[in-house]
Amino acid sequence: MQIIAHRGASGEFPENTLLAFQQAIAQGADAIELDVFAVENELVVIHDARLERTTSGQGSLYAHSLAQLAQLDAGQGQSIPLLWQVLQLIQGKCWLNIELKGHDTLTPLLSLLDRAVNELNVDLSTLLISSFNHPLLAALKQAKPSIRIGALTANLPLDYAKFASELQAEAVHCDVDFINEDMVKDAKARGLKVYVYTVDGEQAVNAMHLLGVDGIFTNYPAKSRAILNSKD
Repeated sequence: MQIIAHRGASGEFPENTLLAFQQAIAQGADAIELDVFAVENELVVIHDARLERTTSGQGSLYAHSLAQLAQLDAGQGQSIPLLWQVLQLIQGKCWLNIELKGHDTLTPLLSLLDRAVNELNVDLSTLLISSFNHPLLAALKQAKPSIRIGALTANLPLDYAKFASELQAEAVHCDVDFINEDMVKDAKARGLKVYVYTVDGEQAVNAMHLLGVDGIFTNYPAKSRAILNSKD
């Protein structure tokens, strides 16, 4: 079962910052999950469309320029990073799950992917693009058929993982509160990987291990790894 650092090592460091990502790598996470919105055709790494919860800013992300966003404190003196900066940081140290939050993220993502391949020699197979916006994922898959996608759900669908296979996804990303054995079995039968969010603490980690999911999104990658290792 893979350990995916949810917004980096966000249980201990400011979420979605370079510091949280550095610490996730240091803690041996298999992957890092982050969230992106588009501002001025750049992808900025932040979870909320509003600034109050995670930064020193106020109001809508979209009411600010890139220059203004760069001046904000995202915790412990960290700034809101660009996805490009994260790609520069990771450089193959782990794989990356990029969750598309904004509806207008497709065009800047496609541009960034081309740039990442040409300038950073990024292997696109180390990237997994996910979203709750399934039409956006479908458009991405049409524009770039080779890209790996993960289909997010916050419920337990009647047809289980059918929606993810229809999207030609590699994985289905499920809410820990809406996951069961039938969902896992259905996804596996369709050739899909199952990643579950957000899984913290011994009881939850053990439950996901017993279900046989492929990976967990966790705010505490080192602690979750230790729980898993204790089962060996």
